[in-house]
Amino acid sequence: MNPVMLSIGGFDIKWYSVLILLGVILGYLLLQKEATKYNYPKDFMFNLFFWAVISGFIGARLYYVVFNWSIYQSDPLSIFKIWEGGLAIHGGLLFGFISIALYCKKYNVNTFKITDMATVSVLLGQAIGRWGNFFNGEAHGIEASLESLRGLHIPEIIIQGMYQNGHYYHPTFFYESLWCIIGVIVLILVRHYKYLKVGQLSCVYLMWYSIGRFFIESLRTDSLMLGGFRMAQLVSVALFVIALLAFMILSRKSKFEGLYKDQNNQEIRF
Repeated sequence: MNPVMLSIGGFDIKWYSVLILLGVILGYLLLQKEATKYNYPKDFMFNLFFWAVISGFIGARLYYVVFNWSIYQSDPLSIFKIWEGGLAIHGGLLFGFISIALYCKKYNVNTFKITDMATVSVLLGQAIGRWGNFFNGEAHGIEASLESLRGLHIPEIIIQGMYQNGHYYHPTFFYESLWCIIGVIVLILVRHYKYLKVGQLSCVYLMWYSIGRFFIESLRTDSLMLGGFRMAQLVSVALFVIALLAFMILSRKSKFEGLYKDQNNQEIRF
């Protein structure tokens, strides 16, 4: 696939950058819509979102660079070429969460109410962003036969896009994108549960994404490694266990305590 969407005066606009930007814009609109239900000021949400996205990109890039330092040590300036790919979602989630936590602490806002509201936006952004990997010809899986791919009812354009150097490969970007889209639907349904506690939606997000990423990562050929282990799988297991335990602890609260739908469980101090 051609990674360049459009060339203007010798300047290339790449699909990877455009799709990430699209994910950010749609994510913000969804977050702002949800925040309006709970009377969060628009400027507060915009500033929080802005810093979370910036921090997330920095974290995602640093995480990737650390595990691929041998590639960048001879050309440190290439670290800034994020349009060529190389963002690790787990690094983005970590730095994004830290940014949100610090911002919420400053204004005395419940951090986990914000992360709950952001889950749908984040997962949708992940689903859209994965298509940037498709156009970059990266993040694909192990070799596969044409017949096996067609047997999975994968769209033909994706199958042909996975034909590289005389071989077909599993479109792991597509598997993860589809998993994330299904997850968006799941989160929206869970969000409507009357007795959902603050923090539980964040737990569902972590568990859902971790399950999918663990199995999809086993097909990847470009995994970030820690010793002989795939880093994404190690992190996925850790996040799933932490999220499951947190979900169970929150479930032990009284039926009407700390409800997500309670419009009076946040306070903003300016």
